[in-house]
Amino acid sequence: MARLLFILLLGCTTASSFAVASRIKDLVMISGVRENQLVGYGLVVGLAGDGDKDPLYTIQAVANMLQRFGITVPASTLSSKNVAAVVVTADIRPYMRSGTRLDVTVAAMGDAKSLQGGVLLQTPLLGADGKTYAVAQGALAVGGFSAGSSGGGGANVQKNHPTVAQIAGGAIVEAEIPMQLMQDGRVNFLLREPDFTSAARMAEAINKVYPDLAQAVDPTTVSVKVPPGWEGTPVDFVARVESIEVTPDMAARIIINERTGTIVATSNIKIAACAVAHGELTITIASSLDVSQPAPFSQTGSTTVTPRTDTKVTEANSALIPLPEMPSIEKVAAALNALGVGPRDVMSIFQAMKQAGALQAELILR
Repeated sequence: MARLLFILLLGCTTASSFAVASRIKDLVMISGVRENQLVGYGLVVGLAGDGDKDPLYTIQAVANMLQRFGITVPASTLSSKNVAAVVVTADIRPYMRSGTRLDVTVAAMGDAKSLQGGVLLQTPLLGADGKTYAVAQGALAVGGFSAGSSGGGGANVQKNHPTVAQIAGGAIVEAEIPMQLMQDGRVNFLLREPDFTSAARMAEAINKVYPDLAQAVDPTTVSVKVPPGWEGTPVDFVARVESIEVTPDMAARIIINERTGTIVATSNIKIAACAVAHGELTITIASSLDVSQPAPFSQTGSTTVTPRTDTKVTEANSALIPLPEMPSIEKVAAALNALGVGPRDVMSIFQAMKQAGALQAELILR
């Protein structure tokens, strides 16, 4: 039987050991300093017959582009076999100045077969407010391919997704997004994993270095007042605070992914004393054909084929095994290993323990 190697022990290795301290920088983000998403609609040209098959929005976009260059052509007269309509997306990091470059992702919007060999035409990238913050253009780098015969019965070979591509440094920032580091003389640190205990520990760790400056406002926010003399250099103060180490709290939690058979458990889960019995029921159904033939040189009768089905039910014997109270993940893993069960069975046991009130941890099913 499979052992519980699929259980990942996160954090401490024993119930009495402490979790490793982490820098505040690795646990938080700063309020007012964040990434923003950009999106745009554009055209990719040069696809050698692999483009869109003349959808209305593609040929209309081609007509609009030509009109920008002083060429007026009715959309109904155009063909877009070498052109594909695409959606361009990018994330702009905080404090990116005008002229810096962004990586962009390009995805086909219509029925184009592949973007391989294509070139993205100049595409404005808009923010959520509808303003243009960057412009993208350049040759596409496709991480896959599609090849084969277009005729009936031809063989086709495809690797990855040829309708999604990237352009490294393909966008230029045209407008800066304003950021606000300080708010009323304070810097607010936001925990990526909100928790009351972690917020309190973080405020305590900061106050040990800078007394009476930090306050845990809620499970997410730790507000830190910028001390006198640092108002003109808030970046230096934030860098010093980010280097402070703190031990975040870890909730008792078990994550179960039934699709992949994966179980991830934190080290501080506990199981109260209980008894577990787990049996397996196996049903085997086999179908076969019986052939009945007449005797040799017989003038009567004919060959008859009769279907036959054999059904067998096997149920493994399983005793009710008492389990003592288990205060650590090591004892939980050892006890379940002793039952000789596989990952799928462990999922059922954990769910049953939770329903019985014996599992003292949050159970999350994916």
